Amino acid sequence: MPDAQVCERARLSRDARFDGLFFTAVRTTGIYCRPVCPAPAPKPGNVRYYPSAAAAEAAGFRPCLRCRPELAPGEGSWRRGDEAVARALKLIDQGALAEGSLAALAARLHLGERQLRRLFVVRLGAAPNAVHTTRRLLFAKQLLTETALPVTTVAMEAGFGSLRRFNAAFRQAYGLAPRDLRRQLPAVQDGPLVLRLGYRPPYDFDAVLAFFRGRALPGVERVDARTYARAFGHDGGTGWLRVGRWPAPAHALRLEVHGAATGGLLGIVQRVRRMFDLDADPHAIASVLGRDPRLAPLLRAHPGLRIPSGWDGFEIAVRAVIGQQVSVAAARTLTARLAAAHGAALPAPLAAQGFGHLFPSVEALSEADPDGFGLTRARAQAVRGIARAVREGRVDFAADAPLDDFVARWTALPGIGPWTAQYIALRALGHPDAFPAEDLILQRTVPADGTRLGARALSARAEAWRPWRGYAVIALWHEAMAAAPAPSHPAASRSAA
Repeated sequence: MPDAQVCERARLSRDARFDGLFFTAVRTTGIYCRPVCPAPAPKPGNVRYYPSAAAAEAAGFRPCLRCRPELAPGEGSWRRGDEAVARALKLIDQGALAEGSLAALAARLHLGERQLRRLFVVRLGAAPNAVHTTRRLLFAKQLLTETALPVTTVAMEAGFGSLRRFNAAFRQAYGLAPRDLRRQLPAVQDGPLVLRLGYRPPYDFDAVLAFFRGRALPGVERVDARTYARAFGHDGGTGWLRVGRWPAPAHALRLEVHGAATGGLLGIVQRVRRMFDLDADPHAIASVLGRDPRLAPLLRAHPGLRIPSGWDGFEIAVRAVIGQQVSVAAARTLTARLAAAHGAALPAPLAAQGFGHLFPSVEALSEADPDGFGLTRARAQAVRGIARAVREGRVDFAADAPLDDFVARWTALPGIGPWTAQYIALRALGHPDAFPAEDLILQRTVPADGTRLGARALSARAEAWRPWRGYAVIALWHEAMAAAPAPSHPAASRSAA
């Protein structure tokens, strides 16, 4: 958490760059707020600062109904990288404590239960179970506020096993029942399910859309000048979503969801947050990368660049293999042919929205013959190989995998070299320090004088960019894409995927 003087200045100026990095609690009201809360500033002597919403709630404070702490971006760097707390938070986001015990979570991280609890208290001000409970309650509060979903459905979407348990937890934390909270708020009209997803400014949404637009798969995704949309599959059915800007002055994106299965909404929100990198801390990233004279002007020209991740790790892995040493356009064409042939067909209502099929599943590509779509024999074999490796559990996209371990497991597969493994880590995991040093565009762009750095020299040059090398990659790729059209020669690029 920033020191008290920084927190005080950020609170008084309502600085959105600090949104979610700390929370302000007011002793006289028993309420905690985001630093951007528009309410009149309380007296400094009545203010307490907490590093997380869970810490404020553990101290007995309730969330503000005006600034709505549930809209704050995630805890930024705490969820990024390979430190134990970051890895634990990723696993909690994926339901580790909803489905298992704290002891099992600690064992997965090779820590003792007491050690993990102590790390959380030091870093976040609350124990892991408190963080998990606060996360579920705040998501429920957002659904109660922004949607017309029945309270029973809200309980299921937020991960509570029953309405009784949800009512008890909500009343204990907030002092009123969920229905009583909803009665205090303006009624939400029936219509598409729409949620607000906050971020810390600055945010270059146009750059993220441009990245997705150049790689959008026909029939699976649609990207126009303002929005990204895609079809998704889930147990028992299919649906689609659309992401665009939330109207100013809010620092948020607008997520519209159609056809989500009951209990699947939180997972969709988490995927979209990762895809659009909404929990990044641009200030922390720029404080490191901005010291490099090569990167500083790129950050000034395009503040708020993010790592555009993918909806599904397996999809990104397949696209990475197909995109080895071909242009962006060629990779998209080849992948689109494969997806149309092996992806599950979508029903008419989704076809009316421009979606024809899903991306092929692991099972579909494990036994499929990808020959005949323009892939080389080596690429076709690699696609089948990664599908079978994922199916058999030899590789995965686990959120708790340290970068070096992830790369080592993937490069053990035939047809997967360091560039592909690092690219998958960058775009499937959104890993902030992933760095494909073998990328030819990076090797040519970093020197900026017509020369080229080898992979070893480039890696050495990038050591000063840790732990944000992935953001440097995006900034350099963005500059290269803006300077020239996508290369057409098969050997011209290794960042085409």
